[in-house]
Parts: sequence; C-alpha cells; structure tokens
Amino acid sequence: MVKALRSFRVTPKLPEELAKLREMANNLWWSWDDDAIRLFQRLDRDLWDECHHNPIALLGAVSQDRMEKLAKDDGYIAQLDRVYESLTQYLKSETWFSRNHFKESSPLIAYFSMEFGLTECLPIYSGGLGILAGDHVKSASELGLPMVGIGLLYQQGYFQQYLNKDGWQQEFYPNNDFYNLPIQLVHDDDGNPLKINLDFPGRKVHAQIWQVNVGRISVYMLDTNIAENNLHDRKITNQLYGGDKETRIQQELLLGIGGVRALEALGIKPIVFHMNEGHSAFLALERIARAIEQEKLDFHEAHLMVRQSNIFTTHTPVPAGIDEFLPDLVEKYFSNYVHRLHLTFREFLDLGRLDAPQQIAPFNMALLAIKCASFVNGVSKLHGEVSRRMFQLAWKNLPAEEVPISHITNGVHTRSWISHEMATLYDRYLGPNWINKPADQSVWKRVDQIPDEELWQTHERRRERLIAFARRSLRRQLERRGALSSELDGALEALNPDILTIGFARRFATYKRGNLILRDIERLKSILCNRARPLQIIFAGKAHPKDNEGKELIKQIVHVARDEQLRRHIVFLENYDINLARYLVQGVDVWLNNPLRPMEASGTSGMKVVFNGGINISTLDGWWVEGFSRQTGWSIGMGEVYDNLEYQNDVEANALYDLLEKEVAPLFYERGADDLPRRWIDKMKDSMQGLCPRFNTNRMVKTYAERFYLPAFRQSKILDNRGMAELKELSTWSRKVDRKWDQVKVLELSNNVSNALAVGDEVTVDAVVRLGDLDPADVNVQLLIGRLDANGELVEPERYSMNSVEDLSPGTYKYAVKVAFEGSGNHGFTVRVLPDYRLLLNPYEPGLVTWAENNL
Repeated sequence: MVKALRSFRVTPKLPEELAKLREMANNLWWSWDDDAIRLFQRLDRDLWDECHHNPIALLGAVSQDRMEKLAKDDGYIAQLDRVYESLTQYLKSETWFSRNHFKESSPLIAYFSMEFGLTECLPIYSGGLGILAGDHVKSASELGLPMVGIGLLYQQGYFQQYLNKDGWQQEFYPNNDFYNLPIQLVHDDDGNPLKINLDFPGRKVHAQIWQVNVGRISVYMLDTNIAENNLHDRKITNQLYGGDKETRIQQELLLGIGGVRALEALGIKPIVFHMNEGHSAFLALERIARAIEQEKLDFHEAHLMVRQSNIFTTHTPVPAGIDEFLPDLVEKYFSNYVHRLHLTFREFLDLGRLDAPQQIAPFNMALLAIKCASFVNGVSKLHGEVSRRMFQLAWKNLPAEEVPISHITNGVHTRSWISHEMATLYDRYLGPNWINKPADQSVWKRVDQIPDEELWQTHERRRERLIAFARRSLRRQLERRGALSSELDGALEALNPDILTIGFARRFATYKRGNLILRDIERLKSILCNRARPLQIIFAGKAHPKDNEGKELIKQIVHVARDEQLRRHIVFLENYDINLARYLVQGVDVWLNNPLRPMEASGTSGMKVVFNGGINISTLDGWWVEGFSRQTGWSIGMGEVYDNLEYQNDVEANALYDLLEKEVAPLFYERGADDLPRRWIDKMKDSMQGLCPRFNTNRMVKTYAERFYLPAFRQSKILDNRGMAELKELSTWSRKVDRKWDQVKVLELSNNVSNALAVGDEVTVDAVVRLGDLDPADVNVQLLIGRLDANGELVEPERYSMNSVEDLSPGTYKYAVKVAFEGSGNHGFTVRVLPDYRLLLNPYEPGLVTWAENNL
C-alpha cells in the first residue's frame, strides 16, 4: 500500500438547520434515547443499519440532496428541536447526586477500565466486563456523579467472529476508523493533539487522548498508534486482550500509569479512583510516586494516603483469571520506576505478592490492587464469598467471613437494553419514574396495571422481530460460507415466530457449559419438536481466540443444528455484539444460563431480559442466587456442587430437560379462550416486579457512591487537613503498631462461665492482655461468642468490644465485658486483639490480629 505524506480530516457538510445533529451525534446520550435514535433513523433507515448505528458515519454517508430536503422539512426540524432540547435539559438539570450530596462541576471520581461497552458502533469491548463498565458510566451520568472514565482506544478492538463450513470459529480484526466514530481527539491550547508519555525500556512511548461524551460524563481513551512511536509500540493499543504477556503489561502500564498522567494533562484532579478489575492497578503506583514527589511524603505515608481513596472491584471467581507477570518481566519495565517509590525491587515485588520466599513468585495484579485499596468488592453476594476465600491469605489469621471484601451486585442500564415497545408500555402505565427512579420498588408494583393483552402483544411483536432478524443474519452467514441455494432458502424457514423461544448468548468458555442442553440429543429432540408444545433455541457468543475448547462447543452446536429434525429449532448467530444482544434480550421468552457454580461472578445478560418481560432459567450462580424465587423464574438444581463433573453435567442436564418438558412448555402453551397464556404472563409480571428495581445500575452506582465513593472522598479530605497532619499522625500510629505488634498477647481467659446457663442469663467474661509498648487506646480487644458447630467452630459469632478495667502491671491490662445469651444450644467464646484508631476505615486494614491461644 502507498504511504500518505500528509493527512487531513473531511467532515460531513450539514445545512445550518441540521447543525444540531453533529452535536447530538457526539454525545452517546443518543444511544439510550429512543427519540434521538429515531431522529437518526429518519435520515436513512437502511444506511443507519449499514453504518452499524453510527451517527457520525451516517452523517457522512447521507447524500447532500437528502440533507437539503430534510433541512426544509418542518416536521423533521421540529423533531430535531425537541430532541435537542431534551439533551440540553438532561445536561443541565438537577440530579440525584446534587440534590442529596453536593454540587460539583469538576470530576472527583476517576473510573478506570480496560474496556467500555458503550454502544455497538464503538467496538472496544469484549463482553461482560466492558458492558458493565459502559452501563456503570451511563448510570453515573443519570445520577449526576462527578465522574470521569479512563480507558484505551483499540485500533482493532476485539475480534469479529465468523464460522467456516465446519462450524469452527474464525477471527478477523477490521480497523476502527476513529475519525468516523462518535469520539473526538483532544487538543492542547496550541491546537495540537494532547499527548502523554511513559518510560519503557530504552525509549519513551507516547499516546494521544480521545474523548467520548456519555451524557454528563467524559470517558478519555489513550491511543499509541501515532508517528512518535516505533512500529511495535504503535500496536500496543491495537487489540483488546490480544498479543502476549509483554503486550498485556504494556497495555496495563498505559492504562494505569498513562491514565493518571492523562488526567493531569487534561487538568482533571480526581480524589477517588475506582479500578474496575486489576488491569488498571498500576495507577496506584503512579499516584504514590506523585504523592512522594509533589507532597514530599515517604512511601508509607504516600501509600496510606492513596490507599484510602482507591476502590477495587474484582470480577474474577478463579485465580487463573487474574493477570500475573513473572519478576523478570516486571523488572524489565519497573527497574527504574521503583526509585520513584523509594523501594528496593524486592519490596516493590512484594506489593503484588503474598509473603513469597521464592524470588520467582509472580506479580499478581489483583493483589496489587487489594494492597492499594481500602474498598474492595465482588460483584454479587456469592462472588463476595468466593473472593473472601480466594484472597484470604492476604489477611493473616483472619477467618474468611471477615476478610474485608464486600459485594455490590451488578445491574444493567435499563434504557440501553429495553425495547422501544416495552418502554412505551412503561411510559403509559408506570409513568416517568421507571426512568427517573428505576430502583424504586413502588414504581415497579405498577406492572400489575399493564393489561395482559397489551403486555403479551408487545412481547410477541418483539419475538417476531427477533426471528426476522435471526433469519436475515443466518442467511448472510450462509452466503459468506458459500452455501447452496437450498441452504439459503432454508434459512428463511428456520425458527417460528409463534413458538417458545430460548436464548443462550455469552462468552463460550467451558465453565459456562454452552452444550449442556445438547447432552441427550434424542431427549432434546422430543422436547423441541413436540408438535403440541414446540420450542426453539437461539445461540450466540464468541470463544477467546486461544480457547480451542470453547471453539469446540460452538462447532458442536453448529453440527447439531444441521440435523434434519432440529435445523428449524436451533440456530447459532455469529459475531455476538451489543446489537445482537439487544435483539435477543428483547425478544426471547426464556433466557438460559447454566454455568458451573461458583464460576460465574455475576452475569448481567439475564437481568436485561427481565426488563423486556423474559424469564430466566439458570443454575444458582452469580446474580441468580439473589434473584431466584419460584415466582421470578426457574432454577436448575439448588446450588449443589459435585466432585464428579460428568455426573454433575448429567444431573443438571436432566434437571433442565425436566423443567422445559414439565413446567416451562406447559405453562407457556396453557391458553384460555382468549388465547392468552395468563399464568405465563403472571410469571412475567412477578419477575419484572421482583427483579427490575434490584438489578439495575442506578441502584448499583448509588450503592458505590454511598458505600465507597463518598466515604473515600471524606477520608481523603480529613487526611489532607492541616497540611496533611492527620495523614502523618495516622502513618506514625500505623508504623508504631506494626513495629510493636509482636508484643501483643492474650495471657489469660476467664474460665468462670458456668456450664449450665439459661437463655437470658448474663455473664461477665474477662481476659488479661499484654500490650507491651502499646496503649489500650491503640487496640480493640474483642470477645467473639456464639453457637458451636460439630467441630467446635464458632458459627456467626457476636462480637463485643471489651473494656479495660484494670492496669495489672506496665503494659498488661485486664479487660471485661458483660453479655447475655439469647439462644439455647452449645456455645463457646474466644478473645482477639485488633488495632484501633479513630481514622481507620476498617479494623482489618493494618492486617494485624492476635488471637487467644488454645492452651489458655
């Protein structure tokens, strides 16, 4: 190809009457506003689809003649003015955050994510993590949080999928044309692209900054494909999750360290930093280094300050899903950087490791994030429990249930996933608060007011559109594979718009068991091809390019779908993306999810279905542990975990077949004289009423704000008081306690508690504790008391702070507390000592605890 010597940008030429379209196209608010979407569709519906719902590309593709006609169309101009006024009002109106907390024009919260799934025309996401990040930012915009997003802008994004004739997944990577996307290059005061740089081994790597407007919030993305970099470095931001380990550490350096530098270059000074997964954990190091250099702090003080205002959300239920780097690779990129932190390289490595005697132990990004964040959470209740067990060793001598990793269950951005028809129904019967207050249960109670006939007609219309879309997509797939004419004609006969439709769409990893329903083909045929109660399944999803086992699952589904009896009942749609997902969640009757428990951190696709009237069938994993009831859907098993995977697959496949055959299909096809499935509609409404107010990102982001963002903000302000005097006092106390903690010991524990107590009896428990050079004000001596299990372990014990009642000798104190027993059974107690200081966010943060020993 011929290399250009000069470049310039050509932008669409809009008549003055249509100039507002450009401004609207550059704010992704349009992607969740139905009126704005219809405004762009009216330009040219076919072109809108061909441009993959990209308004910038659309404005450049519509003919000038068409533009001139619309500029003179009073109806279109009136619609344009209305939609533009809606955007204007949205941007300047009062918000939940400004009403309930404070008004702030500058971003105070920085949200870092490796990927953002914002809209289908910006393909820089791979799946759930990115979609969650996109929905998080959208809801933060609606709630008015003073937030800014930081990510990477990938030249090729994640791969596009197609299947060969054998059903084997193939990948291709088309280049994104950044200048034809709803993003803007950021310029400095002189009109040049704003850039940052990082020190890499023997060179500097440069990145320019792009801006994406998402309602009230800006997301800034870094791009290394610029002339200042060598060819290799230009490809750092080439592909999402592409390349080798070295590419990954380069991307994570750019995201974390480069992201902090980008914020500084932009003049943005957030106080709170949120790491969405461990990919961005290097941001903590850059923040610490800057605090050392700019505030003249030592490492301990800087680390303490940064930690108090960092949030880390883990989305990974297994250690294998966490990025780790060998020490040699870490040293290659950080051998000079460690000097900025005033650490030895071994001390630096320990930030990303447990107490590792071997120099070869890898550097773990999740551990780095945990050690540099005071707020850590999983993304569902079950995932919180899994995470506490997985990272328990990071807190010595602490029971798993007390590991300070909480959970905030994921949600979805309602308006991004709901169909226009369903939204109209909600407007009519629920009023505007399903948009303004989607977490308000009283709003969703009004679902009962929707007439059964209207709800069912709306749902059937969306199923018809899904089937029409699936047929068109299937025919295009077959054309690309060079299929015979008879096969192409068969694509138009696949599926039936009038029968029960099941959706299964997600990443094809083995633990998600995309082929579980195929385990007994003959039984599956009898269920799907039942003449009185037929069913059909639409599959979609991508396997990671290096995951051959995942690709085998897709191939198996494609081969089964070729069976003469099943070809009208099973299809696999290629290239799962936001657009395809939207058709699926808006049109299916049932959403199937059958991961191996507890391998699904949360999952959000099933949540999207609920808002559109679909019903879930899932194993009790991820969010469904919290969402399931007999009124809201169906459960495959009751959360059992078996040692024998083959046996578990057999048991759960048969349970799924039984559900479909004996409960789901009969309920769907049970019709009255009016041909309405009244009991099915009741279940739809129960699901919507019970789940919609709980599993949306407005509820989720509010929770992040109230439990994490605001406490972190307040703590940072406190530590910054009086020239950081509070920080220095906390640091001094922390070092003292750490240095002298080995002097702490429980010397005696009272044994005068009677063996025969009645419910309601009060007893006094006392203990003698040696604190050495520490003072009673430095510690919290706790009594843990409760029922015992068969192994003598305390079950969900109550915790009581004990009072220092007597100084026995220098450094030794007697503690006591009076408690009453409220339940019968076999009880026990123990005593422990924790650090205590007025500015500690949680008592476990110092990582110190001393327990009474067994011989007392």
